[in-house]
Amino acid sequence: MKQFERNILLIGKENQEKLFNSKIIIFGIGGVGSYTLEALVRVGIKEITIVDFDKIDETNINRQLLALHSTIDKPKVEVGKERSLDINPHIIINTHQIKIDETTINQISFENIDYIIDAVDDVNAKMLIIKKAIDNNIPIISSMGTGNKLDPSKLIITDISKTTNCPLARVMRKKLRDMNINHLPVLFSTEIPHKEYNQTNTISSISFVPSTGGLLITAKVVNDLIK
Repeated sequence: MKQFERNILLIGKENQEKLFNSKIIIFGIGGVGSYTLEALVRVGIKEITIVDFDKIDETNINRQLLALHSTIDKPKVEVGKERSLDINPHIIINTHQIKIDETTINQISFENIDYIIDAVDDVNAKMLIIKKAIDNNIPIISSMGTGNKLDPSKLIITDISKTTNCPLARVMRKKLRDMNINHLPVLFSTEIPHKEYNQTNTISSISFVPSTGGLLITAKVVNDLIK
């Protein structure tokens, strides 16, 4: 297809065919996951399953790609599907508007999946997703916290054992060790969290940090798929 000509000039026809035949699950299509979804659709992934229980809120507009005044109160998965099909009408988009727990995760099919992206905030959900990936021998990358961060250049992808300055990664490291899981590819920020202006329990965020994280995750996934 003509829309992928520039891809092919960069990665070649054989690698583009790999992307055309790849199936991916994205858990969470908020700040990080919405940009990952967008970029994966634009590179030509064949089939993407998106999982998110939430509806778009006005507070999402400052950082989430799917959040517009026209999409407020709409399910994120439905907005994500509509946008994805507008970008590539040939893509297969499966949607699950569910909150991941011990029961609902069994509604997701992991058969013939090439990659899993964990971009949810809930620790218990992350653990369930990671365990499913390991049990099914599916490559996974997990997003740690991008909130309270201001410098996108501090975002890196590494093993979770090497993470610092990330409260979410600290909790995840312990829970993973308890399950005898010592290694996991993650996106995280080395930046010390900013809380000088925030006197609430709400995690602050801004447009250019989670978006950068989502694109870095996409780059990792695509390069792994075509290697």
